[in-house]
Amino acid sequence: MRAALDKLKLNAIYDRVAHHYDFQHAFFTAGSDQRGRGLLVAAAVNAGDKVLDCGAGTGSTALLAAKKVGQSGKVVLFDMSAGMLAVAKARAAKERLEERLRFETGDMLNLPFEDDSFDVVLSTYSLCPVYDPAKAARELYRVTRPGGRIGIAHSCQPARPWVRWLADRVENVVWRFPALSLGCRAVSVSPLLEQLGCVTTFKKRIGIPLWPFVVFVMEKPRP
Repeated sequence: MRAALDKLKLNAIYDRVAHHYDFQHAFFTAGSDQRGRGLLVAAAVNAGDKVLDCGAGTGSTALLAAKKVGQSGKVVLFDMSAGMLAVAKARAAKERLEERLRFETGDMLNLPFEDDSFDVVLSTYSLCPVYDPAKAARELYRVTRPGGRIGIAHSCQPARPWVRWLADRVENVVWRFPALSLGCRAVSVSPLLEQLGCVTTFKKRIGIPLWPFVVFVMEKPRP
């Protein structure tokens, strides 16, 4: 796995690209990023849920979740980048969903929430750039209530060896330009969550061959 970008540098990059992030990410993923968000919300979120969108960015996943939880639900958008959340706030206001949303900034490796706080915890493409994905996944697990759902979408390795070889060489070039790579790299956290007792209820690989994603939902075990 590639080494993560420095946290302060990463935050500055996301602040800088906030206003064109959605276009950029959709362009490089051929629109599969939003498809992954839709699959995740459909599989993990129910009406009335209290949801944490961790690494919420510009709110693309959170707005989908807010529409599904309805007026009795709540969605907390948490991200390190104030610039990204500013875009999310503007989008929420445009769609008149502010009353269902709350916005907080911070480090997803040290979430400022109590244990077992949320019915659903989502992370769409936010584990890919963090310097310790395993610790972040443990935090997602910690704040999910027993019986609750953890929904994750992240980059993964291409299935075929020759495609992995090609993807690695393309990434060698892209990683010279952090504003393009956004620090994203393939990660793997589902084995850790399985070790913690989570059970997979939904899983699907999507995306273009060079940069695939895995989208999955796991249920946190009850005592």
